[in-house]
Amino acid sequence: MIAHFVRAVAVPTLIFVSTWMGASAAEPMTLHTRARTQAVTGTDRIKVIEKQVQWDPARTAVVVCDMWDKHHCPDATERVAEMAPRMNEVLKAARARGMLIIHCPSDTMGFYKDHPGRKLAQAAPKVETRVPLEGWCAVNGAKEPPLPIDDSDGGCDGSPDSPSYKAWTRQHPALEIMDGDAITDSAEAFYLMRQRGITNVVIMGVHINMCVLGRPFAIRQMVAQGQNVLLMRDMTDSMYNHRKRPWVSHFRGTELVVEHIEQYWCPSVTSADFLRGEPFRFKGHVTKKIVLIIGENEYSTWETLPEFARRELEWRGYEVSAVMATHRETAPNANTFASFEAIRDADIIVVSVRRRTPQKAMMDLLRAHVTAGKPVVGLRTANHAFQATPPSANFAAWNDFDTAVLGGHYAGHYNNKPPAAPHSLIEVVESSAAHPVLTGMKTAPFRVTSHLYKCRGLAPTAVPLLRGRVEGQETVEPVAWVHITDGRRVFYTSLGNVDDFKLPVFRRMLLNGILWSLNDLVPPVEFDIAATDKKAPDPAGAAPTPEASPKAENPPE
Repeated sequence: MIAHFVRAVAVPTLIFVSTWMGASAAEPMTLHTRARTQAVTGTDRIKVIEKQVQWDPARTAVVVCDMWDKHHCPDATERVAEMAPRMNEVLKAARARGMLIIHCPSDTMGFYKDHPGRKLAQAAPKVETRVPLEGWCAVNGAKEPPLPIDDSDGGCDGSPDSPSYKAWTRQHPALEIMDGDAITDSAEAFYLMRQRGITNVVIMGVHINMCVLGRPFAIRQMVAQGQNVLLMRDMTDSMYNHRKRPWVSHFRGTELVVEHIEQYWCPSVTSADFLRGEPFRFKGHVTKKIVLIIGENEYSTWETLPEFARRELEWRGYEVSAVMATHRETAPNANTFASFEAIRDADIIVVSVRRRTPQKAMMDLLRAHVTAGKPVVGLRTANHAFQATPPSANFAAWNDFDTAVLGGHYAGHYNNKPPAAPHSLIEVVESSAAHPVLTGMKTAPFRVTSHLYKCRGLAPTAVPLLRGRVEGQETVEPVAWVHITDGRRVFYTSLGNVDDFKLPVFRRMLLNGILWSLNDLVPPVEFDIAATDKKAPDPAGAAPTPEASPKAENPPE
């Protein structure tokens, strides 16, 4: 059995003591920590705190939690295998600095019963502890709220129906166990730390919502024993199925648990502190980029859209940026959009523009986005976004953007703007009630203050979702639809004034439309979009507004 290990030699205890005591002369290690705290007392607004700390390597242990060779969840096994080589490099660097490495592959001690590292851990004298160390340390309701993810189904993301069984027999073989390393899955880890005067602990491994928090050698217990604890946030993974609350990607689910730990238990660091360069990232962890293109003068989407993105998209892990023009149509630079290069890398564009002709370079990027089959979401005036006469040869129009991209033709409006005119009455198109974009929306008609648009000649490939009419009139107009052509997903709605953004039904539809267009999971019916208001991040990062809201200078469209 010993042949399976990197060579390890039993050394008398006295030599171990002289080794780790002598290492205290090593230079302190600088670590860049990240923590979270309540920004305003009594609210859910969170403030991120980043600072540098210096730890004595000789008083530091690195705990490797349950990095098993195999898991009953196939995708969990794959991610551990992907992460293990990088983790092994971290362990090499930590070991070279004089840190104690404690390997903790739970339930596999039989495999290691003759290993010197196992005997090392067993030899540590038992000590009194603040709280009992054996067994599982569950959610501490007095210290933390429930975890931000629902792992009640076991959390197997790629294969949710995989049967649960003990698939592991040892630690992943890519993680070398060297002379002087310890092996345990119990309170022995803390006893060994106490024996050596170790007060600092870096914890890495899997799974962050389970073992990394609950094992007797892991975060909750080490914090309870008074240790200085850091989580290595890029050397971990979760057991989270994205089909469960809060209905985000698997990798965003992991990040949410990291943020939970940073707020309620301990700060975190990344492997870059040990290896330099960039933190580790799973190859499947791709952050999608949403670009808001805003240039209109009537509906204040320069304020409402960035705020919507902050509350509903950014916390889900999307990267959101804004490409803005001034919202005064008469301004000299009304057609000049700032930061339009962001369109080049956009996974989706959300257009809220009214009769602007952007710089030719920007228009080239817009057309390239569409030609590439990337999704588009259009809001209200987007169906006449680029219909105007360019002020010079440096700017460009796109007069058929409504029909060529959005799948419907703008033919004016009814000018029924309350309170001086009747409301628009909106209802779900019955044949489309089961469409994902309408998930979580009540089918009962609702009233809006957005004056009704005349949208004619929907493309054969367009599917109407909502229709509307002016109260007291019979003529019906399509108000929201989806359009798939050449593989490109498009969602459009003629709603979108300031009052609409106050309606949960509208905000849910807009969120659904963006997620559907990205071909991402739309949250199920039980998701309450209104509840996200209470958990919105601090607004400090909200996109700037170009200027104060103007009075309407043109008839509303």
